Amino acid sequence: MANKNKIQRLSGMHDILPEDQYYYENIFDTCRQIAEFYDFKKIDTPLLEYSDLYIKGAGISSDIVQKQMYSLKTKGGDSLTLRPEFTPGVARAYIEHGMNNLPQPVKLFSYGPVFRYEHPQAGRYRQFHQFNAEVIGDGSPVVDAQLIQFFYNALRELKVKNIVVEVNSIGDSQCRPYYRKLLTNYLKSREASLCADCRRRAKENPLRVLDCKEEKCQRIISQAPQTIDHLCEECHSHFKSVLELLDEAEIPYRLNPHLVRGLDYYTKTVFEMYSEEKKEEDVSQPRLCLAAGGRYDGLFKLLGSEATKAAGGALGVERVNLLIKDKEAKSTKGPEIHVFLAQLGMAAKRKSLKLFEEFRRARIRVAESFGKDSLKAQLRAADKAEVKYTLLLGQKEVLEGTIIIRDMKTGKQDIVKFDKVVDEIKKRIRG
Repeated sequence: MANKNKIQRLSGMHDILPEDQYYYENIFDTCRQIAEFYDFKKIDTPLLEYSDLYIKGAGISSDIVQKQMYSLKTKGGDSLTLRPEFTPGVARAYIEHGMNNLPQPVKLFSYGPVFRYEHPQAGRYRQFHQFNAEVIGDGSPVVDAQLIQFFYNALRELKVKNIVVEVNSIGDSQCRPYYRKLLTNYLKSREASLCADCRRRAKENPLRVLDCKEEKCQRIISQAPQTIDHLCEECHSHFKSVLELLDEAEIPYRLNPHLVRGLDYYTKTVFEMYSEEKKEEDVSQPRLCLAAGGRYDGLFKLLGSEATKAAGGALGVERVNLLIKDKEAKSTKGPEIHVFLAQLGMAAKRKSLKLFEEFRRARIRVAESFGKDSLKAQLRAADKAEVKYTLLLGQKEVLEGTIIIRDMKTGKQDIVKFDKVVDEIKKRIRG
C-alpha cells in the first residue's frame, strides 16, 4: 500500500518526462500525417462523459463497465466517467452535432489520454494514450480494409517489426443469436473448468468468454464453435470482401476464429495487431495488442439514435513506444538548436533578452543560460547543447554595438555589428 504521507504519482499512472516527449510526439505526428492523407479530420471530445454513454455502448456485462471505469458522482447527483475509450464519445458528438447531415462518411481522428482501472504492468497503465480513428456513415467492406491498412501502415512507419494482423467476423444481429446459442450449450458442459469471470460471462454474454486470456479458459476456447462457420449470407459476403481487399493491398493477416473484442457494439469485422518481436528481457511477458478495432454498426441504436454504419480502431501509444523507444525512435530529436547566447554583465543580459526575441521571430532556435554569470559555465552549457555557434556579448561589445560569433567546431571568432547578427547567423546556418 502506498505511503499516503509521501507525495508520489498514483499506481498505474506515469509521468511523460521532457526526454520522453519527442517519442510521444513522433508517434502522434506519424499517425496524424497518415490520417490527414486519408482525409480524417481531428475531433476532441471531453474527458468526462455521462456514465450511461459507456454503459450503453460497451455493455453492462463488459469488463470495462464492471471493472475498469473511473466513475464519480457530482454534487447534483449525476454519474460521470473518465473516458475509458474514444468511440462512444465520438459517436455521441456525431449524433449531438447533427453530423449525419454532412457528406458521408464522416472520418474523424482523436488523440489523448484514456483511463481504465487495470493491474499495472509493462505497457499497461491506468492512464494511457490512444490514437483513435473512426469512419461513420459507410457500411462498405472497403472501410474495414482501409482502417486495417491505416493502422498497419502507421505501425510500419513507426518502424515496428514483425507485425501480426489478426482478423475475424463476429456476425450481426441476424446470425449471432444462433451462434450464441451454440456457444452457450458448449460452455455449459464445461462450466466447472472455466475461471470465475468466465462462469459469469457464460451466463451474461458468452461471446466474452472467447476474449479471456486465462490459460485454462484458452484450452476450452480453442475447441469452441467458430463464429465464421455460422455467419449469415450478408456477413459472410462482407467478410470475404474484406479479406480479398486485404490481399489486394498486400497486407499480411491471419484468421483468428475466436477473436471477438470485448464490447457489445462490435459487429462483423474485428481486428487486432501485435508485434512478434520481443526484447530478451520480455520473453516471459504476454504479447501486447498494439492496435485494434472493427465495425460497430450496432452502437448508434444502443445510444438511442437511428441505425448508422460505422467502423473504427485505436493505437496504444505507450505500447508502441515500448517497442520503438530504444531503436529507430532514438533518432527522433527536437528542432535543432544552432546558436548559444552567452553574456556577461547586466547590460549584456538586457541586450540579450531583446536579441533572443529577434531570433525567435526569425525562427532560429537559441539556447541560453541567462541565470549564469560565469562565462566558463555558459560555454560548458553551449558544448552540451552541441550548437554550431556561440554568441559572446560582454560590456565591451555592448558599448561598441558589436557581438562575437564563435564557431564551436573550429574555434574561429568573428566580430559583427549587433544589429546584423541575426542576418549573419541566418546566412551561415541556411547556407
